[in-house]
Amino acid sequence: MKSAKEKQLEASIQELLGGKASELFALLCDDEEVRALQDYANMVSLNRMHYNDHGAVHMRTAARNALVIANILHTANIEFNLEREGPYTYTDAQMALVLSAMLHDIGMTVGREAHERIGTMLALPIIDRLLALMYPGEMLRRIAIRSVSLECIAGHMASRRVHTLEAGTILIADGCDMKKGRARIPMILNHEPKPGDIHQYSAAAIEDLLLEPGTRCPLKITVLMSSSVGFFQVEEVLFPKIESSTVKPYIELYAGKPGEELRCYL
Repeated sequence: MKSAKEKQLEASIQELLGGKASELFALLCDDEEVRALQDYANMVSLNRMHYNDHGAVHMRTAARNALVIANILHTANIEFNLEREGPYTYTDAQMALVLSAMLHDIGMTVGREAHERIGTMLALPIIDRLLALMYPGEMLRRIAIRSVSLECIAGHMASRRVHTLEAGTILIADGCDMKKGRARIPMILNHEPKPGDIHQYSAAAIEDLLLEPGTRCPLKITVLMSSSVGFFQVEEVLFPKIESSTVKPYIELYAGKPGEELRCYL
C-alpha cells in the first residue's frame, strides 16, 4: 500500500509531466516488480546496512527533483542530449529521467558496493518492457531513451564520468534528497553508533532544500540547515555530485542557517 508521502510525491511529479512521459510514470508507479525492488532496496539500506532511505519515497523524491531541475533548464532554453542529438524531444528526455530516477537505487537490493552498476542490470529488462509499451515499432527511439537512462543509473554515484545532461541531472537530483525526513527512520532504529551515522545526523540537520531559477546561473540550489553538521551533507554528498555533473556550469549553490549569511559554493 502506498504511503501518503508517496501519493503526494506522485501527484507533484504528474504536475511536471505531460503526454507519454506522464503515462510512463504512471506505469512505473503501478509496476509490481518496480515496487518490490524499491521496497527490498530500502530494507537492505535501513536494516542491513543502517543507511538512510533508498526506497520508494527516495526514488520518487529524486524523480521530482530531476523534473524540477529539467524544467528550469528547459525554460532557460538549455537542451538535453536527446533533444540536441535528435530527432527526439524534451518529452523523451523526461522519460529517461523518470525511468532512471525511479530505478537508480534498485541495485541496493544486492548491496551498497557497486550498486549503481548492479542497478543497470536489474533495470534493463524493466526499461525494455515499459518502453516497448510506449513506443511499439520505434526501436531507435527506445534504444536512445534506454541508453541515456542506463547512463543515468550507472553514473548517479559520481563514480564514473557522465556525458549527457540527463545523467548530470540525475546526479544532482539524487544528491538533493538530503532533508531531515530521509534520516528519520534510521535515527529511530539506531540506539548505538553504527557505520553511516554521520550521514543520518547530517541529513537530520537539513531543514529544507530549494531548487529555483537563479540570478547568475539558470539553476539556484539553496540548502538550509539547523546546525553546522549539515555542511557535511553539502560538502561530502551533494558537492562531489555537482563537481561530476554536466549541469555544474548552470548551477549556483548556497548553504547555511536561515537568518545568517549563506555560504556560497558556486
